[in-house]
Amino acid sequence: MPRRLLALLLAVPLAAAPAPAVAQSTNFARLVARLSEDAGFFDSDNLVSNETSYLHVLGGLRALGVRGGAYIGVGPEQSFSYIAETRPEIAYIIDIRRDNMLLHLLFKAMFETADSRLEYLCLLFGRPAPRDLGAWTLRDVELLLNYVEATPADSALHDRQHEALMRRVARFGVPLTPVDRTTLRRFHNEFAAQGLALTFTSRGRMNRRNYPTVRELYLQTTREGDTAGYLATDERWRTVRTLQRRHHIVPVVGDLAGPRAVQAIAAHLRETRRTVSVLYVSNVEMYLFQNGLFPAFVANVRSLPAGPSGVLIRSWFGRGATLPSSVPGHLSTQLLQTVPRFLELTARPDSVYYWTLVSDTGDVRPPAPAAARP
Repeated sequence: MPRRLLALLLAVPLAAAPAPAVAQSTNFARLVARLSEDAGFFDSDNLVSNETSYLHVLGGLRALGVRGGAYIGVGPEQSFSYIAETRPEIAYIIDIRRDNMLLHLLFKAMFETADSRLEYLCLLFGRPAPRDLGAWTLRDVELLLNYVEATPADSALHDRQHEALMRRVARFGVPLTPVDRTTLRRFHNEFAAQGLALTFTSRGRMNRRNYPTVRELYLQTTREGDTAGYLATDERWRTVRTLQRRHHIVPVVGDLAGPRAVQAIAAHLRETRRTVSVLYVSNVEMYLFQNGLFPAFVANVRSLPAGPSGVLIRSWFGRGATLPSSVPGHLSTQLLQTVPRFLELTARPDSVYYWTLVSDTGDVRPPAPAAARP
């Protein structure tokens, strides 16, 4: 065989060897399946948060030097801001609803498609992006939101973009049913229809009138007054995008007190020699106490490899009662507690109270009189 022909043959890759992106997507889908358990019910789509205080713990995270490791959190977008701040090596987004996993697949597709914050927002809200996208890279997030708010939704463009995003979602390899696809379309349509006026809603119970809009959530600040959400700067957004493109933000269907998901995450962390840096639980503990499941949650937390610098972030809705860290005008209070302190307080999980956990940071002022409550 002539040497030139032999060289050409050797330069051709084997057909059986998968492209790196395909192999990574396959591993991603396998990990989602391995870590997930049967879905449960909660009475909200939870497309956006209702925690106006979610950034108030960032100063505490900085003071404690929380960085790297593994992030575990619940809910929709607020986890991206904690990820942008702490820069973990891997993040697991766990939620009892399968719908939340689907929503994060849609977010992932947008992060992988977009090259800037504004392009991401336009994909999310069904708006045409400006021609000079590059000129918006370093602009303040409020200017980006003003553009989205002032630009009418384009239904035909939204339809085309959704189909393109769904093709990308399909390449992730996570099996989707026709119902899943309908759910993803409904979610995306809701973002496009409501725009930046979108708010948290629940089904089967009354919604509070003063839930924040998604615009208000994007513009929330730290206790020190810094705009620090994941959309605040191009750098913070790209921190999340990098993890998404590496398939290192893994949506998991699971109950924090369930029999499989948290234990499976713990096993994966031990295999990859990582420890938990942040465990964000929102106000899930309140529901676990109400349903008698808190001891199972404590057992799951104890299974996680977490070092002395690992922290737990919780949200507390006082409805009139305040804590030392409560900020006037906010529906919620964000609380930071080290994992070792949590484990100390819950050494006897059958005898601990929710109030013990949320009030651990100091003296608590009594609730306001009923007439004065919002």
